[in-house]
Amino acid sequence: MKLRIAAALAVGIVLIGILAWPVVAPATPFGTVTFIQSGPIEVVKAVAIIVPVAFFAGFLGCLVSWPYGREIGVLSAPAGLAVWAVRTGSMADLLRLIPAAPQRQAVYAALKWEGLLWLAVVAAGFCGVLLAQKITTKKPQSPADQKTQVLTVNAVINAFLAVVVSVIIAHICISLFAKDVQMPDSQLGSVFAQPAIGQIVFAVALSFGIAAFAAKRFLDAGYIWPIAATAVLTFVAMSISDKSNLLQYMANQWPAAFFGRALSAILPVQLIAFGALGALAGYWLAVRHNYWRRHHEK
Repeated sequence: MKLRIAAALAVGIVLIGILAWPVVAPATPFGTVTFIQSGPIEVVKAVAIIVPVAFFAGFLGCLVSWPYGREIGVLSAPAGLAVWAVRTGSMADLLRLIPAAPQRQAVYAALKWEGLLWLAVVAAGFCGVLLAQKITTKKPQSPADQKTQVLTVNAVINAFLAVVVSVIIAHICISLFAKDVQMPDSQLGSVFAQPAIGQIVFAVALSFGIAAFAAKRFLDAGYIWPIAATAVLTFVAMSISDKSNLLQYMANQWPAAFFGRALSAILPVQLIAFGALGALAGYWLAVRHNYWRRHHEK
């Protein structure tokens, strides 16, 4: 099982993280992996390349982890994104090039939608897994064996609650875990330095792991909803960060490496990549925990 997991991760790392890196590679050594400085045509071209690569990564990740491809192959796409999220420059590197507060506000306003693009890459990988799983299925199930899922009001409410709960838990946990050097401030109380990439990986993955664990444990929700919550949290975090009065104050009083909120220092690609991996880990931990509880009670 460990070899299957390693193989699925390796597929995503090689196909997306390494081979597709030139598509998103910044022009400067400390540049950030983001589309905010690209025109609409360049964004469409990049997505047209990245999405099929992610789809194939998920497809191949499912095959190399057979017969548990549907459960393990979903790791491939977020693993590839995680390589980009590690190699990218930081949010501080991006803001150093944009000293004026109005321009920084425009950057945050654009970044809040970028989470949907990175989530589309993860979703493409999942679609590749589903196709591979369908192809490798030996025989179709009989109608009596098939489990039909009816979309009910309760299912919709449960999914909505899973997303909301995941966003709230991840927001609180990342705000606690992603703090670097903290400096006192007369108006904000304190400001936070740009966290290192290792701390961002730890904070985002652990936070969404906790969120997915709670969603599965108490709502019996799948990992899809905590992963979807990564894009919602990206939108929320960037919307909170683009307040003109806060950005004006930070631009006047503090260097670009300091932020009024911890989430303001994390790029969308980092939230989506590490959040998806953490959500998958948290979901399966909850599955094992539920299995242990049932047998322990017996």
